[in-house]
Amino acid sequence: MKLKWGLSFLFFILGVSFLTYSCYQNRVYDWDMPGYLGSVYSWEFPNDAKKVQEKVYSDIQKEASKTEFNDILHYNHANEVFYTDYKAFGEQLPYYQIKVGYNAAVYVLYKIGFTGPHAVLLTNIFSYFIAGLLLFYLVKFLFPENYFMAPLISLFILWFPPVRSMAENPTPDTFLFVFTLLFTISVLQKRKSIVQFLILVCCVLIRPDYILFAATYLFAVFAFKYFTESKKLEYSLIIQGFLLAVMYVAIIKYYNYPGWKDLFYDSFFYRRPIISAEKADFTFKRYFDFLIFKLVNFKKISLASLILLGGTFYFSKENWIRILAALFFINIYIKFIFFPDSANLRFFIGFVILLFIVFLYAISKKYNGLQLGKIA
Repeated sequence: MKLKWGLSFLFFILGVSFLTYSCYQNRVYDWDMPGYLGSVYSWEFPNDAKKVQEKVYSDIQKEASKTEFNDILHYNHANEVFYTDYKAFGEQLPYYQIKVGYNAAVYVLYKIGFTGPHAVLLTNIFSYFIAGLLLFYLVKFLFPENYFMAPLISLFILWFPPVRSMAENPTPDTFLFVFTLLFTISVLQKRKSIVQFLILVCCVLIRPDYILFAATYLFAVFAFKYFTESKKLEYSLIIQGFLLAVMYVAIIKYYNYPGWKDLFYDSFFYRRPIISAEKADFTFKRYFDFLIFKLVNFKKISLASLILLGGTFYFSKENWIRILAALFFINIYIKFIFFPDSANLRFFIGFVILLFIVFLYAISKKYNGLQLGKIA
């Protein structure tokens, strides 16, 4: 068995190395990169906004192809203004600066010698490889008697286009994916509450909007323990939620984050070149109509999620596993309500994969690690 697992892991390493290298070769320099680079360089030059802006674009121009650099500049009118007006560029940085955990990882790579653009992209590339190792570990944990499943399932997930897209683009989602996988491992292996809390802290630091995921998880645990176990209030969970909320508020206040309404307006209605020049005003009806329009184009994610949720409920009779599956399912739509970019699956694919892992857990428990030979 050890030899088989050794060969299985060797096959996986070859596969994940090939996919990681492919992601690196297809790395993308897009319109989000100036924001993350500007966030990192503003730590380096806190009192020189003009130098930050100039260095951002000059460094990208050195590495990106001419086509990619032109796309960054001319993606919309706002991007053209950011390139010429350092004050306008500085005003949109809070959208990126609040992702403190991701920027810190980029900053570490930058300080050890990588160029700024490479530091952004390599954070994702390294995270992609580490996520692969965690996926292999998870599947091996679920199916310890089936050495061929771990590499096949892990490599299939990594090969999936939205997952590769996360690694190829300047976005914190792959880095965050590592921590959500760690979180899922800690939950399935019933690690101590403090471990899960620390991982949630990292998630919120990487993407503050994950405060909603953290809050729903803590509430689910609180309610589950109260109604099925002690009938007592778990004050530790209340304290954890309070600390996460304080951290979230501190981040958005420190960086003068404009707010959800501004983000929604700039993302879906009109990207304002100068945020302070006009208000992000839109009615609830306009928001609701837009949400319904986007929901129609959310069919693939909805169908896959419903199948995984239904499958988990079918294969597992454990209340906690059902609650966990429902939690991941609900968070797909919480994310969608606040940021309904249905064409960009990277915002939702992480939760779908976590739901898939819970589905695999349900199958594993029902069939004793899927010992297929015995079942046949």
